[in-house]
Amino acid sequence: MPVRLHVRHLSTPTPRVLYVHDDLTAEVTEAHGDESEAARLTHELFAMLRRDPRVVVLTLAGQLDRVVAGGPHDPFAVAIGIGAAGERVARALHARTGWFPVIRRVDVTREEQPDGDYRIVSTSPVSIEVQLAGLDGAASLALVDDTVFSGLTMRSILAALPRAAATRLHVFCLRAVDDSLAGIRARCPVTAGVAAKGRMLDDVSFINASGLARRGAIRRAGALPLAFFEREEWMLAWFPGYAEEVTRLCQRLSGLLAP
Repeated sequence: MPVRLHVRHLSTPTPRVLYVHDDLTAEVTEAHGDESEAARLTHELFAMLRRDPRVVVLTLAGQLDRVVAGGPHDPFAVAIGIGAAGERVARALHARTGWFPVIRRVDVTREEQPDGDYRIVSTSPVSIEVQLAGLDGAASLALVDDTVFSGLTMRSILAALPRAAATRLHVFCLRAVDDSLAGIRARCPVTAGVAAKGRMLDDVSFINASGLARRGAIRRAGALPLAFFEREEWMLAWFPGYAEEVTRLCQRLSGLLAP
């Protein structure tokens, strides 16, 4: 059944600039082929987004270039990839720079609570503190993530680190809201590929394109995960005037990408 969006009062503001990380095009092309219906819909989605002057499409290569330009660095004793996304970023950076010869992943995610707040939870049976144990003797430590938006995840990891390890840190990310980095910069050096100026949500926002069509972008306590297209308020705020068109396209793409 087609998705119908009904305009109503929004508590989510429309950002002045919406950054969309393209983590979808290469994946869809590789898995389904460049001539597939999934690839055609993906190209249509990005063509639609690029027509909006508020939207900035980010590529992985471009963001990696900007992080690498913030170097050089001596190899770190240990690099902690925050979740699967942070681990992928750490491996991509190491392939280009050699900075992270030892990479460990901490399995965490941001989980939406019934009252709308978020909390950071372990996605493995092992607690976050146990996953971060044994780092006290590391001569240097890198924390690597793809996005620092509110900063909740990064601050939670920093707070959970053994105290001795927390004195030899450098944070790396591909993209961030600059204001959210302020408290992190007060604790350790930070290298961000794209650091967007302005107020979070009101001025700038970041999303991954894969989250528009894949369920799991919105993780909820005690409920099934959602894709962005299933959160009407966000779609209306991000894509004013054409949200219904984007939602319908993402719904079709989701059906093709689902296992």
